[in-house]
Amino acid sequence: MSDLFTGLKQKVSASDVSIVFPEGLDERVLGAVSRLAADNILKPIVVGNKDAVASKAAELNVKLDGVEVLDPQSYSEFDEMVAAFVERRKGKATEEDARKILLDENYFGTMLVHMNKADGLVSGAAHSTADTVRPALQIIKTRQGVKKTSGVFIMVRGDQKYVFADCAINISPDSQDLAEIAIESARTAEMFDIDPRVAMLSFSTKGSAKSPETEKVANAVEIAKELAPSVTLDGEFQFDAAFVPSVAEKKAPGSVIKGDANVFVFPSLEAGNIGYKIAQRLGNFEAVGPILQGLNKPVNDLSRGCNEEDVYKLALITAAQAL
Repeated sequence: MSDLFTGLKQKVSASDVSIVFPEGLDERVLGAVSRLAADNILKPIVVGNKDAVASKAAELNVKLDGVEVLDPQSYSEFDEMVAAFVERRKGKATEEDARKILLDENYFGTMLVHMNKADGLVSGAAHSTADTVRPALQIIKTRQGVKKTSGVFIMVRGDQKYVFADCAINISPDSQDLAEIAIESARTAEMFDIDPRVAMLSFSTKGSAKSPETEKVANAVEIAKELAPSVTLDGEFQFDAAFVPSVAEKKAPGSVIKGDANVFVFPSLEAGNIGYKIAQRLGNFEAVGPILQGLNKPVNDLSRGCNEEDVYKLALITAAQAL
């Protein structure tokens, strides 16, 4: 396990964080929660029928000592949860609606987080991103001052760590969105002991090209600087100007970013998704994420192609976000 996760384990192990896993019958999830409990890192809560979960664990030869199993069908505080959901949805769901909706494991798990029965949630091994994110947006919601959640990857290779955003959620962010993504990404970087130096990326550096696309990024830079003047941030940059000191000296000599950026904000989901996959596949970086940011409480989405180790690592990240 890389230094990144060794540090996270040390941080999280000193706390009393509980993470809910709605996919209690998934073998990758059961393997990961068993390890997390055995390592005494966090308190795992899995959602599912207790007999079915126990049977699946026995079939896999997985021990569930220290793992709590909650079944929506028999949950003792279900009535309280229904009332809290109706109140949270503010007229968009009746009590009858709530009783049906909360039998869904993702909604049930997200309500556990909302009601402070758990500190965060990890799902997506067997569900789509929409199935994981929709309950979070309806129930957990974004923090005050943040309009939209966004998804970042921590790119790790040896002792190198970079943040790439948004690579998972917002297809065509506007200037305000990009500014928020930049600020939230700086916060995420700090969680991973990265001193954030944020570059807002484009195909232009400091006005070398003019178009609505480049102006969108330039405007985002100004908004971000106004919203968070303490964050070291600049743009718009081509990637080489943000990353290579000799290029930065030629293209942006007066910038606070001198080819030493470590947080990269892409102008669109298309660019971000392509960018992180190139770094992952050609550059041999480990892509950790996507990590959702901007929510009131941490909810994170696994890939359906994940393995047990991915579940374990994302749980560590989610627990660290909850601290």
